Formats: sequence, structure tokens, C-alpha cells
Amino acid sequence: MEETKELRRQTQDSRDVSDERDPQKGKYMTFKSGNEYFGLQIQYVNEIIGFQAITAIPETEDYIKGLINLRGKIIPVIDVRLRFRQEPFEYNDRTCIIVINVKSTVVGLIVEKIAEVVEIKEENILPPPSIGRADKVQNKYVYGIGKVGDSVKLLLDPDKLLNDSDMSVIEQANDMVIEEE
Repeated sequence: MEETKELRRQTQDSRDVSDERDPQKGKYMTFKSGNEYFGLQIQYVNEIIGFQAITAIPETEDYIKGLINLRGKIIPVIDVRLRFRQEPFEYNDRTCIIVINVKSTVVGLIVEKIAEVVEIKEENILPPPSIGRADKVQNKYVYGIGKVGDSVKLLLDPDKLLNDSDMSVIEQANDMVIEEE
């Protein structure tokens, strides 16, 4: 009996230690786009910056807004609303750029506003519904629905936000910038 209690205590201690080793586990940066709130695993987020001037890249998808210079590093930025085929919005003082690292590339996501960092336990994440309108493009970027209190957050898979053709355009733009320097 005493051994069982000890094993439970050790198991709980090891869970606590593993959570301490990865303090970002289960944490999500949430932001608003349109009428919905989305979440990105915090491990993908490098930083959040205010909106700044963007240099357009000709002949790219409309959601690829262009390039910014962040402390000497050239970073492509995409407009999340346009990526999800939502109505465009006018950028304002709440508009910001979430700088993420996806597929070994640093990318900025233009969002309407940052909401908060929330913790969502794995048991509170459901798969996205398979029913619904076929034109809900954002669902292909959503890997789960996170329950947070009385609300839900659509959890994004950053790897799916950029497709291979986007990556090649971004790489070409980066190559052009490097050649100009």
C-alpha cells in the first residue's frame, strides 16, 4: 500500500518536472481575425511587433503583403484575414504583426489585434468539425478547436499557412534583397 502511494507521488513529480521542462506546452497566443479568435502554439511565436511600413512584392498572392525590415532582417508578412479569404480590414493602431518561425523561415502574420496567451489542456482540444460549408477555407489551417472557459479558439497549424509556392516566392524575394545589399 505504501509503495503504491510512493509510485503515485513519483509519477506526479515526474509529470510536474516534465511540465517544468517545457513551460510553453499547452500555451497559445490568441488573436482576433474577423469574428473569430485563433490560437497559435506559443513555441512558434518569436515576438509581437507594431504595424510598420511594408515593401510590396510584385506578382504575389494578395495575402502576401510584402517584406518588412526587422532589425536588419528581412521578413515576409502575410495578412491572416486575406489568407482565410475574409473581407480585408483597414489597419489601425491595434493592428500588429506576430513574428513566427515556420518551416525554418521567419514570417510575420498581420492580425487585427492580439487577445491573450491562454493555456489549453490537451483534453480541451477537439478535432475541427468535418461538416460545414465547403468554402470555409480557414478549416484547412485549423487542426483543433480549443475550449477556453465558455469560448472556443480555432487552433492554427502554422505549417499550413504557407504553401510551397509561397515559400519559393518568399525565398526569391529574400535572394533579391540580399543581392541588392
